[in-house]
Amino acid sequence: MSVVPAEVLPGGALAVEETARGAAELGPRARLWPSLAAVYRAQLSRARVARIPLLFVATFQSVGIMILMRGVVDGGAEAQAVVAGSSVLVVAFVALNLLAQYFGQLRANGGLDHYATLPVPPAAVVLGAAGAYASFTVPGTVVTAVFGCALFGLPLAHLWVLVAVIPLAGAALAGLGAAFGLLAPRPELATVLGQLGMSAALLLGVLPADRMPEALRFLRDLLPSTYGVEAFARTFGPHPDWAFVLGDLAVCAVVGVVSLAVATWAYRRAAVR
Repeated sequence: MSVVPAEVLPGGALAVEETARGAAELGPRARLWPSLAAVYRAQLSRARVARIPLLFVATFQSVGIMILMRGVVDGGAEAQAVVAGSSVLVVAFVALNLLAQYFGQLRANGGLDHYATLPVPPAAVVLGAAGAYASFTVPGTVVTAVFGCALFGLPLAHLWVLVAVIPLAGAALAGLGAAFGLLAPRPELATVLGQLGMSAALLLGVLPADRMPEALRFLRDLLPSTYGVEAFARTFGPHPDWAFVLGDLAVCAVVGVVSLAVATWAYRRAAVR
């Protein structure tokens, strides 16, 4: 009897191992940024028709608040706070409230199982959905800011700062909203948490800080959207202090990174259950 080496046999163990290694090389692990772009485009096209009416409601709500506050606030720093807070409120309505509802429903109806089977990193799912929802806030925020400036006689020269305020405040609030939806045991509770968060952004962001009690000022400092409001409100002055503006935006960025990281952890936790 002759002995034949195992590596020359088509069905040998070494041949099977080489075949498996070759098959593994044909399926590289999905990268973050291409996966993020794919999830973002899918979410944007899926939610475009359904979210436009809600965006109109968010804009109309903020405009209505400014009209009501016009009878109480004449101008100055209080008017700046009202316009900035109402503009960021549009971001809070969509990125915080609606995103909490979306992830709460996704977890309840088994939609997370679909995403878990896709070859995309968990961070791409959270960031893609958050980015898509935050994108819907851009038109409403700009319209609210322009209307508020015209209503209270504020300058439009530094309205470009919204280019930084919208994504940074949106990231902080979207991460918080996604965490609410993914950590809540029931979708109804996720909706309640999103509504409470938006109410906090309304009461603590739109009302002038000088008229608040000390306890509410402390709570206002804990709200992520506060720093977006402060950054935008500081630009209405004749000589804005850009160091403070950048500082507020930096706080928004840090809170956004932390909140999105928490949302990503919550997604992993919910997907494996």
